[in-house]
Amino acid sequence: MSSAMRGRVRGLVQGVCFRAETCRLARRLELRGWVRNCENGDVELLIAGTEPALEQMQVWLHQGPADARVEAVELQRCEDPGMPGFDIRY
Repeated sequence: MSSAMRGRVRGLVQGVCFRAETCRLARRLELRGWVRNCENGDVELLIAGTEPALEQMQVWLHQGPADARVEAVELQRCEDPGMPGFDIRY
């Protein structure tokens, strides 16, 4: 069964390969959705997939890549949009 979450990651999360690493892990976990930078410096994302994969992604989002400094992860359950694959949006 598939679930979905949408939200933002706040902190030093731009300019540190956050989107690329999120995309890489999401594809490895077979998650679907997207990730993009926001004008205010946050990173916004939508992730959909199995509960175990969503849980693994949530744990990683609280750390991010080595140079990131995550201050907050705010995710809420949402309807699964049924999109294929995982992409970086610009």
